[in-house]
Amino acid sequence: MNKLYPFKFNPIFKDKIWGGRKIKTELGMNYGNLPNCGEVWVLSGVDENQTMIKNGFLEGNELNELVEVYMGDLVGDIVYRRFGNEFPILVKFIDANDWLSIQVHPDDELALKRHNSLGKSEMWYIMESDEDSELISGFSQKIDKDEYQERLDKKTLKEVMNFEKVKKGDVFYMPAGRVHALGPGILLAEIQQTSDVTYRIYDWDRIDSAGMMRELHTELALDAIDFNVYDDYRSHYPSKKNETVNLVESPYFTTNLMVLDQSVRKDYSELDSFVIYVCVEGKYKLKTPGHELKVSAGESVLLPARMSEVEIHPDSYTKILEVYMILK
Repeated sequence: MNKLYPFKFNPIFKDKIWGGRKIKTELGMNYGNLPNCGEVWVLSGVDENQTMIKNGFLEGNELNELVEVYMGDLVGDIVYRRFGNEFPILVKFIDANDWLSIQVHPDDELALKRHNSLGKSEMWYIMESDEDSELISGFSQKIDKDEYQERLDKKTLKEVMNFEKVKKGDVFYMPAGRVHALGPGILLAEIQQTSDVTYRIYDWDRIDSAGMMRELHTELALDAIDFNVYDDYRSHYPSKKNETVNLVESPYFTTNLMVLDQSVRKDYSELDSFVIYVCVEGKYKLKTPGHELKVSAGESVLLPARMSEVEIHPDSYTKILEVYMILK
């Protein structure tokens, strides 16, 4: 069997009513005839939306086909035992030209019961934002289900939502159950569990091109919502160059940031997991034994679990999200 190598993938572009043009203007990705592009899925094992390999002898294969053949060699032994032939992480870039719906995602238990799916916990890394851009993360004051329902009926829910001003480099972890919404002027990278289950709570009374409102899932959402109020909704991290800095550590994924202006060498020999590099700024050259890849902002690379030696050579300056799983 031929040896595994670092994989690039063909992106999947998603037309969204709230999408803009930054996927093209900022990331240089051509999404063809779509009127706008709200999301681009750059690494996905979601059924009917699997990304296909674009490099090497496995070019043209879908991601989960790779998992089925190479199993633990690709994703790690513990990861394979837990998730089988479905790759457990989904990576997207999102361009919000308007408010996304206020929404919530179910946890693993609820999603399995209702949809035979994983739940959806996710994180956002803000790549670009307008000066006045903001998002919603959780509640600003304690309410119960009755008040929530009343505010939904009266369209006053946003009065108890927690609005956060954002800037480039901000990080937000959105565990399943946290009500959230992304505001206009934001381009971000999203790391999430492999799931496409979203409960739309409120869509700003928006009308689509056919004169219709989008479907809401208010009843389904009720049992999924975490009504607790938290002191801080941001993930804080130190600013360091040429080091690996942790952003999010969760049961579903670990995400680190590398800000590089010089070459670094990584050793993953003790890690029983795949590694994903998500380039959020600049360019770099990735060297592994027998392989070399050029990578630009907007691209992701999947490193197989059995690959331990990696060199990253930035083209003057680059920012990379490093994603993997540590399962107990």
